[in-house]
Amino acid sequence: MTVKPTLLVLAAGMGSRYGSLKQMDGVGPDGEAIIDYSIYDAIRAGFGKVVFVIRHSFEKEFREIFTPERFGGRIAVEFVFQELDMLPEGFSVPEGRVKPWGTNHAVIMAAGVIREPFAVINADDFYGKDAYATISQYLQQVAGQHDRYCMVGYQVKNTLSDFGAVSRGVCEVDAQGDLVSMVERTKIERTDGRIVYHEEDGDHPLPDDAPVSMNLFGFTPDYFDHSEKYFKVFLKENMDNLKAEYYIPTMVNKLVSEGTSKMKVLHTDAQWFGVTYKEDRPKVVAKIEELIRQGVYPRSLWK
Repeated sequence: MTVKPTLLVLAAGMGSRYGSLKQMDGVGPDGEAIIDYSIYDAIRAGFGKVVFVIRHSFEKEFREIFTPERFGGRIAVEFVFQELDMLPEGFSVPEGRVKPWGTNHAVIMAAGVIREPFAVINADDFYGKDAYATISQYLQQVAGQHDRYCMVGYQVKNTLSDFGAVSRGVCEVDAQGDLVSMVERTKIERTDGRIVYHEEDGDHPLPDDAPVSMNLFGFTPDYFDHSEKYFKVFLKENMDNLKAEYYIPTMVNKLVSEGTSKMKVLHTDAQWFGVTYKEDRPKVVAKIEELIRQGVYPRSLWK
């Protein structure tokens, strides 16, 4: 029997980051949000459940929109919560801490409801039909195994914004297609016809097809155990840093570098897009309209 993977949607940071629930912002012709397209793609790729990581502060508003009925009963829906005070026993929120604990803390919040291989996505990022089909196939293959992870690597040229520099995890991949390391480059943009990332010592070129992470990862459930154990180490080392965040790449780099886990870098030609800048929104709307014209999506997803 095929094990259906679960989709874990990181949505807890949305309200505070944008002053409103941007992931509920309608970008489709029938008011669909980017999340709707992600779940539509996940359903047709064989995912069986979606788990939303949200905050209590917007729970009521969120639940009213993203109900099982909205998706026609085609996928199970669960909610978990990420809050600053959700810490391991013996730890407490340091005075002055207001920043969330990061994406891998959000992942840990779902440990009690996920028992199968799962993919992790950002709520406000559009990954494309091919990306979900690719990662679903891999996750079904590794069901029942341990430390067999994956990520979808996008060509950096397909992830840029027209309105400013972006941050991306630039990946080094070995001959077997496994991740060697992932380095966050915070200022990537196309300048004078070439893609570069800016550092204090100047500009560094990147090939158009350099693989980058867009936070589309796939894990087997043992990842929760690794993450919970290392979170305690992270907290001890960073408790005095009020802005330190426990990111997914932090955990992945540790597991890969020490040889505990392998992460296959899956390739896609899909074009990622999201609303990094408010000026990006009309382009997102136009791209979705074009995909509808091409027949990739129906004009109304859920009717």
